[in-house]
Amino acid sequence: MRKQLFILRISSLKLILAFGSCLLAFTSCSTNANLQGPGQVYLQGEWRQDKEPLDAQLLNYTLYRFKFSCDSFYVVMQTYSKVNYGADTCMNRGQWTEYAKGNYEERNDTLRLRGFFCNANYSLKDPGGCFRSGVYEDQFKTVKQSDSVITLTSTSGVLTSKLHLIKRTTCVPKPL
Repeated sequence: MRKQLFILRISSLKLILAFGSCLLAFTSCSTNANLQGPGQVYLQGEWRQDKEPLDAQLLNYTLYRFKFSCDSFYVVMQTYSKVNYGADTCMNRGQWTEYAKGNYEERNDTLRLRGFFCNANYSLKDPGGCFRSGVYEDQFKTVKQSDSVITLTSTSGVLTSKLHLIKRTTCVPKPL
């Protein structure tokens, strides 16, 4: 009788532990929705850098067009150069365009972009060919001058890019 009571207590204890573990697993954890993050509200939209009078005096410079959608970015980099860096079929007489897309985050006054170089339709670019391919990373110090003007200064350079808002959007998170 004593042995049966002992076995019954152990079985009851196992049942309680199993039930408690299941209850803990279902109530303490929840799956994260596979959605984009919200990003920075003030960045949402399309931004363009206009040509400045100083640009004509530089050997090379790049004009940026950004689109920020939630925590994602798309960038068009239009580069102008007076120096021949390679085959003219790629450089098109000193003018060429590169594209990148990815995710961004802003901490304090630094905007970090991480993504990949892509084609004009934002499909992933194959390695080789003209221009850069693979991982795209850049960091900018940001200054919000007004609701429609921000300046970006690359942490790897000294030139400032003044961007104007051309279209405001709101973040509607999309599935990943």
